[in-house]
Amino acid sequence: MPTKKPRAQKLETASARRKLPISKKPVYVKLAPNVRVGYRRNEGPGTWSVRVTGPGIDWVKRIGLADDFEVASPPAVLNFWQACDAARRLARRQPGDDADDSRPITVNEALAAYEADLTARGGDPYNAKRARLHVPASLASKPVALLRSADLCRWRDGLIEKGLARDTVNRVRTCVRAALTLAAKRDKRVSNRHVWEDDFDALPNATEARNVILADDVVGKLITAAFERDRKLGLFLQVIAETGARPSQTVRLEARDLDAANSRLLMPRSGKGHAHKRAAKMVERVPVPISHALTTLLAQEAKERPAHARLLTRSNGEPWGYRRSDLYRDDFRAVVEAVGLDPDEVTPYALRHSAISRSLLRGVPVTLVADLTDTSEREIRKHYAKLIAHHADEIARKGLLQIEPPSPADNIVVLPGGRS
Repeated sequence: MPTKKPRAQKLETASARRKLPISKKPVYVKLAPNVRVGYRRNEGPGTWSVRVTGPGIDWVKRIGLADDFEVASPPAVLNFWQACDAARRLARRQPGDDADDSRPITVNEALAAYEADLTARGGDPYNAKRARLHVPASLASKPVALLRSADLCRWRDGLIEKGLARDTVNRVRTCVRAALTLAAKRDKRVSNRHVWEDDFDALPNATEARNVILADDVVGKLITAAFERDRKLGLFLQVIAETGARPSQTVRLEARDLDAANSRLLMPRSGKGHAHKRAAKMVERVPVPISHALTTLLAQEAKERPAHARLLTRSNGEPWGYRRSDLYRDDFRAVVEAVGLDPDEVTPYALRHSAISRSLLRGVPVTLVADLTDTSEREIRKHYAKLIAHHADEIARKGLLQIEPPSPADNIVVLPGGRS
């Protein structure tokens, strides 16, 4: 069925439009539900724009100049009918459609682009998925270029009202900011970066130290219980316990990352950090020492396996996942319960925290610990300050100058006249 042409006599011809008063406010004509084409009368040629509204949606985009003083020549100069067609295309265009021009990218599309970018660069696409879980439709459908500080701050505060922890809100905020910044970098028409880069502050006092640190014997019991339940699970956890790596790094290990001759693993860097740091990390691996016993076990895993194949797999041969919904979570909870610990408190990250703490308490320099565990000195001092302070005295005393005090007899000084 052919599209019904809208009628607007005051906009259809250049002569009719010139009779309109000069105004900053466009005159709109309805093209379809929630879609309007607008004309703004200027001192020079007028301009066409499209406005799309709906539940939680309201954006406006300029289409081009009107043929007020020159012959229409799309796409720069349009007559009324051409402007209507362009408005419909922009309003109805779906993400991914090819077009010379495009409607403003929405927050939801920015998150989708961010996810694709993370995947292409070897990052963690869950950073984008996490944000999507908490972005409502009213914000997701809003064009990035029309975002205001109030929009983002209202959404952030609403997450607190829904019961999310403050540190969780800040993590989601960070993901959204990264997606919006990527959108602005790719579309130079987005000129409101200050909205999320300057005005969209993180929540204060949100960092809650929840580092569960286990004694070496407890870590040993966990690893033993894991091997008894599932050898592959035990191997996965032992790598985390010895290297202090994040589960997300451990699952990315490849067969080629085992340096059996030197008893070490070439641990992949995580995807954390600023953009310029992430670019370097994508191809960087850090040599991390491991025990000879673990080296032997991993050599058996890597035997006759392609260099780029995953080093660690589940019992069914599939790679490990590392999100709460993945299979190892239930098995790990069972292992924790088997050794008499609280599975809601002890997670695989407890093995990482314990490894970092073990290194610090044994005098390994903070700089080296930070590099081996893919974090920063600032983060270690921030999260392990109490641990460092508690044991600093014992460690510092190892560097004291040891001088034997003089004996009591050596303290006697003989004065002239035979008196002492």
